[in-house]
Amino acid sequence: MPTYEYQCLECGDQFEARQSMKDPHLTECPKCRGKVKRKISLGSGLIFKGSGFYITDYRSDSYKAAAKADSSGGSSSTPAPAAAPAAPSPAPSAPAAGSS
Repeated sequence: MPTYEYQCLECGDQFEARQSMKDPHLTECPKCRGKVKRKISLGSGLIFKGSGFYITDYRSDSYKAAAKADSSGGSSSTPAPAAAPAAPSPAPSAPAAGSS
């Protein structure tokens, strides 16, 4: 649930309230029962660091070690070329006419 900041217009007290986004705004100061105003705050944002977030970012240490050994294990990093597709087999020939 988000945390909202409020300020009392009567006593100047500032406080925070954890509320659902569907809940109505608070209207009373908990100290003096005066009128309150919800402040606009930046809140806490998301910070993305690094090259990105992928499924492999959260793999186990043993998987990461095996993948590192596999990628640097003497084989080239370029994939092998795919085999050429086989030529289609010739269609069966029809029997010659007139031979019995």
